[in-house]
Amino acid sequence: MPETILVVAEQREGKLNRVSWETIAAGQAIAAETGWSLEAAVAGSGVGTIANEIATKKLAKVYDVESPALAPYTPDAFSAGLKQFLESRKPKLVIMPHTYQVRDFVPKLATAMRRTVVSDCIGFRKDGDRLLFTRQMFQGKFAADVSFNCDAPWFVTFQNGAFRGDRSQAGASAAPVETVNVDIPAGTVRNKPQEVFKEAKQAVDLTQAEIIVSVGRGIKEQKNIEIAKQLADALGGEIAASRPICDSGWLPMDRQIGSSGQTVAPKLYLALGISGAIQHIVGMKGSRSVVAINKDHEAPIFEIADVAVVGNLFDIVPALTEEVKKAK
Repeated sequence: MPETILVVAEQREGKLNRVSWETIAAGQAIAAETGWSLEAAVAGSGVGTIANEIATKKLAKVYDVESPALAPYTPDAFSAGLKQFLESRKPKLVIMPHTYQVRDFVPKLATAMRRTVVSDCIGFRKDGDRLLFTRQMFQGKFAADVSFNCDAPWFVTFQNGAFRGDRSQAGASAAPVETVNVDIPAGTVRNKPQEVFKEAKQAVDLTQAEIIVSVGRGIKEQKNIEIAKQLADALGGEIAASRPICDSGWLPMDRQIGSSGQTVAPKLYLALGISGAIQHIVGMKGSRSVVAINKDHEAPIFEIADVAVVGNLFDIVPALTEEVKKAK
């Protein structure tokens, strides 16, 4: 029997987080390298529809891990339920998306199973019989290959954008779905979750945005951000920024992209007046297409841009906005 890789997909309030497709793509890549079997699981209450959605991908099996205690999400319930499930199935490798929810419960889960987590990985490679997982260190200045020195299951989380979700392979037919009921005793959950906290009504999860228009120091003044907002509105995208803009209070902190902000992987990322410091690039390098506009032809952002526009953003962006509007 081959070893098993298990992808734990994320759902919240009955909706699959699209970053889970990236994790499935990661699992498929590892399975291709190792020859191991690939399965997936989703935990919750009444999440059979999500399990069937996942089953459209190239997987050996999908598990619907069910318990009334798993709705709503709590770290106590998820760690207890998944521990019970994993101990019965004994996968070799468990991979998950590096989301806020996973970061909340996976340390508790791994500790309860006396195992280790290699978190926030950006890739992997096979070195003989060993699997090495690559993670960034010192805010992206270095990358380290890490291997496990403990018994299975091994826990790994992959950074948003490390793999392309749209490249996850569909199955020739739907994978079989098995419902697994886990018993989470009364008293396991020690808190009562309230509504999901948002700092402000306009708070946004940029990891879900398909188009992002991001501004940097080149925008010069807070009032000039309106130029970028108009382009974002015309494209149907979200506005974001580098750290100096948010530190200055010109945009809310939840709009910050980078090592100390959000890590995003949109279909299109427009960088306006952003030089491209490593701390910012760490947060957006997984973008599918990057368009950078900067008057400095030596700006580091151009090294990763698919389209590099050298010029004054105050001339280029309004004209680009008008062309986008005309094209609609």
